[in-house]
Amino acid sequence: MSVAGMVLEGVDRAVGRSDRPANEAQSLGRAAAVFFRQPSPLIIGSVLLAAIGGRVYVGRYSWWDLLPPAVILALQPFTEWLIHVLVLHFRPRTLLGRRIDPLVSRKHRAHHADPRELSLVFIPLQTLVGLLGGTAALLLLALPLGRGLSGLVGAYAMTLLYEWTHYLIHSSYRPRHRLFRYVWRAHRNHHFRNEHYWFGVTVHVADHLLGTFPERSAVELSQTARTLGIDAA
Repeated sequence: MSVAGMVLEGVDRAVGRSDRPANEAQSLGRAAAVFFRQPSPLIIGSVLLAAIGGRVYVGRYSWWDLLPPAVILALQPFTEWLIHVLVLHFRPRTLLGRRIDPLVSRKHRAHHADPRELSLVFIPLQTLVGLLGGTAALLLLALPLGRGLSGLVGAYAMTLLYEWTHYLIHSSYRPRHRLFRYVWRAHRNHHFRNEHYWFGVTVHVADHLLGTFPERSAVELSQTARTLGIDAA
């Protein structure tokens, strides 16, 4: 085993368990084969192809078609940060005698409890369907058809990239390039160092701007990274 491999195994032992899905291999090709057998990537890939087909069919292209995807790309760091902080880490509460604890928040706590469980890596299907449908309704109603479809292509492509990046971080694939090593380490820090930092997944611009991307050594080891400080109901 290489020195790097020994170090990674040591990290896994230090946190008490591996964060790798049990049924994955280390090569990128094998990881991709597992990824595209999961329901979430198949659904996102299908609607992405449909959006591309719709945009090609409508035609009448202009430079304005670049604006909606550009805005989506620019907002992505902050979208990820806000969803992660406000929705995924939502703390259950009681309102008018009723417990408020969204499915996506419960699933995310389960993901923190068992980061290697493959089924918990992806956006829950109920949430995904609402997200994809809501995005389509918003863009197609707010923009001219061609521009709305261009925005939809960008939004669905970004969603697929998010799922792929998050999946790959939790797979047994190990970073070989600097950019992926950067996001891989940050997300592992979020899971295994302290859940109050490193909220981005595909990009960490918002973390840097909002003060949630500290040096790892400057952050204490959290005792609640697996539970998010919430007892199981």
